[in-house]
Parts: sequence; structure tokens; C-alpha cells
Amino acid sequence: MSASLVELAGADVCFGATRALNDITLGVQPGERLALVGANGSGKTTLLRLLHGTLMPSRGTRRSRPDLRVALVHQRPFLLDLPVRWNVLVGLWLARVPKAERGPRADTALQRVGLSRLGTRPARALSGGQQQRLALAQAWALAPELLFLDEPTASLDPSAKREVEVLIERIAASGTTVVMSTHNLGQVKRLADRVAFLDGGRLLAVRPTDAFFEGRGLPAEAQQFLKGELPWIT
Repeated sequence: MSASLVELAGADVCFGATRALNDITLGVQPGERLALVGANGSGKTTLLRLLHGTLMPSRGTRRSRPDLRVALVHQRPFLLDLPVRWNVLVGLWLARVPKAERGPRADTALQRVGLSRLGTRPARALSGGQQQRLALAQAWALAPELLFLDEPTASLDPSAKREVEVLIERIAASGTTVVMSTHNLGQVKRLADRVAFLDGGRLLAVRPTDAFFEGRGLPAEAQQFLKGELPWIT
């Protein structure tokens, strides 16, 4: 195993006759903030799930440390029909965290995301932004070494989006490695230090964020993607 937390080599993912990912080789480095970008249907979410371990490759290899602590936050959080605090507690119970630790860890996580006062409120009664913050609290309480975020602010208004971005920055600053799929290139500039560009299930470019947005030497598909998403680029 290399220094990567997770490493893919020549990985394909097939759903029946459909090849969703084709010959992906990519490693996730400790402490980095990696953004997966590309048009809709390019394979971002599938690659995120493959890196997380929810999916395994149809061909090629996926390697990670056996005891690596990971967490995944979905675009639409799955919340139980329970109070806010209990949603965090149940996640800790499922992760087999000792009973004596669950309460303090849940309370600390809710405080970090600004939901301490809403601990008894039904989770499904929260606003969209609050639900996403709760999902981050669930993940943060698990103390993951590697956090995966699937379009974490796609359905949020600008104010809620910024609140969630601030929390992502804090999680990354705490030492957690972050991998996120997103279509928001402004968000990529603000949060990521490395970018992986996908097109049609192929990984065509992996660059530091600044170098990616400069655009020089990128494959034609990536340059066209940047021009389409950021019209001011010439």
C-alpha cells in the first residue's frame, strides 16, 4: 500500500452492460481536499462511491487501510423520523461507539454545526440547510479520517450553502481528508486543493486547483467544460 488513504488502479465499474467508470487510476492523499468535477452523468457520484467502498470495481483494484475510518454525506441526507440528537446517537450506535461516549460526541458534533438548541426537534422538520448541517454532524461525530461529500450544497439557497461550506472548511482544518463531488466550480475554487475531471466515465485530468482553472495543457473536454461553466474564460 502506498501513502494514499485509498487507491484505485485500472478500475472499471459496470452496471449490467453499461460501463459507468473506465480504467480509473487515482489515489487520495492524507490531508488533501479533492474535488470530483464533470458534467452530469460523467461519473462523479459513482467514483465517489467507489472511493468510499460502497461500490467495488468490476475490474481493476481498490485498496485502502482495513481500519480506515470513513463517512459519507449524501446530497439528500437520509434522516430518521427521530429528534435531531437521536439521529446522531443512532449513527454512533451503528458504528459501535461505546455507550458512554455517544452522548458527549453527539453533543459536541451538534455544537460544532450550530444545532445544539434544536436537539429535541424532529430532524425531518428542519430546513434543507439545517438537515445538511445535521448530516455533517452525524459524520463529524464518527471522527472520520476520510469524509466523502456528494454534491453537499446542490439544493441549498446561497446563505445555507455558505454555512455548509464553512463547516466543510472547519472539518478539513481539523485534519480530516475531504473528497467531494460537485458541479459548483466556485465551490471548488474555495474548498479544494486538487481537482479530478471526469468525462463519460473516464478520468481525463487530475491537477492542483490553480493549475486546473488556468486551463493550460488540459484535454479538450476539460477546456470545453470550463468554458461552458465559466463563460468568461477565453
